[in-house]
Amino acid sequence: MIKVPRGTQDILPEQSYKWQAVENIIRQTCNVYQYKEIRTPIFEHTELFTRSVGDTTDIVQKEMYTFEDRGNRSLTLRPEGTASTVRAYVEHKLFGQPDQPVKLYYMGPMFRYERQQAGRYRQFVQFGIEAIGSADPAVDAEVIALAMDVYKKAGLKEIKLVLNSLGDSESRNAHKEALVAHFAPRIDEFCGDCQNRLEKNPLRILDCKRDRNHELMAIAPKLTDYLNEESATYFEKVKTYLDALDIAYEIDPNLVRGLDYYNHTAFEIMSTSSGFGAITTLAGGGRYNGLVEELGGPSSPGIGFAMSIERLLLALEAEKSEIEDHSSVDAYVIALGDEPKIAAMKVLKDLRQAGVSSDMDYADRKLKAQMKSADRKKAKVVLILGEDELANSSVQVKLLATGEQQLISLGEVGNKVQQMIREEQQ
Repeated sequence: MIKVPRGTQDILPEQSYKWQAVENIIRQTCNVYQYKEIRTPIFEHTELFTRSVGDTTDIVQKEMYTFEDRGNRSLTLRPEGTASTVRAYVEHKLFGQPDQPVKLYYMGPMFRYERQQAGRYRQFVQFGIEAIGSADPAVDAEVIALAMDVYKKAGLKEIKLVLNSLGDSESRNAHKEALVAHFAPRIDEFCGDCQNRLEKNPLRILDCKRDRNHELMAIAPKLTDYLNEESATYFEKVKTYLDALDIAYEIDPNLVRGLDYYNHTAFEIMSTSSGFGAITTLAGGGRYNGLVEELGGPSSPGIGFAMSIERLLLALEAEKSEIEDHSSVDAYVIALGDEPKIAAMKVLKDLRQAGVSSDMDYADRKLKAQMKSADRKKAKVVLILGEDELANSSVQVKLLATGEQQLISLGEVGNKVQQMIREEQQ
């Protein structure tokens, strides 16, 4: 028997309705905030990710699915969505649109070769937004507000926002020098990755999972202490806007995120549910001024976030928050005999054209077995069509909630059943 590859999963109908519900919330929220959907290829040129994500990151060094095509071109399954979105922004000259920032969202599969954990897969579905073309700190607050709204509308209550500033290049360079001086005397106590990052990108040391408990981590120089006046003012404005939106937050000076393109605002949204597990991050994002220029475009500051749909659903489970299944059938058609079955197919067509969710038996079972099937599908109405009903060009319609039953003309089935269901729901 062939099974799914390690780190992937099949999402079966008893779970897929939850995905659909969350996806609907996401699309509705993005519409309210006026973010428009963008769909980019699942694979890109490898250079896109090495240039944008950063060649010292775990994603580029260890986790990308990279291959050569028949033209000997190096391609990579997308490990995240920002790089592709910014590439499209540059390639299609969206920076020329009169209204900036351009506000985009994406939702689709991403791929990272990492150890499978609860809610983490090698193929996972990520929702993210990007607001490109504005350096206004109010946009930072809007992006964070959208993420928080999605979680709240999905039913999550036990979440918190963690915030930091990574500053501009001047602030980061001053902090970098302080980090090198701090870690260099004892760098041999750290993993090989951290030793390689000391000179190239010491900020990545703070993001190391292996050495996170080393004593030097707790007392490492804080980037917020090295913010120049411009960066500090920017960060204060972001916090002021979040306060105005009544969005609570915590400041974490060690929050650096795992991608090289971030600067200024960085944030994560975490689950605080006791049943969620050790890795609490649900979503993360930040500002990436300079990334558009890195990919060949004009100066266009941007900010965004990404969230895992798998981890959102896991957090809902941890909070014991149920997503209601609205996929139950409205009407179930029961045919008793060959001729009635032909007529039942026409009834099914009329119901569906009237917008009534409908189904019928395709196993030629007895009346009792078909009624049980209607119960399992949680049908609101059962339509029974036998030889007698067919002779009168009618069908027996039973409202299961009340037991009310009436004979309806075949020509009126769609409208009548639709009306019965509407009245029952009121």
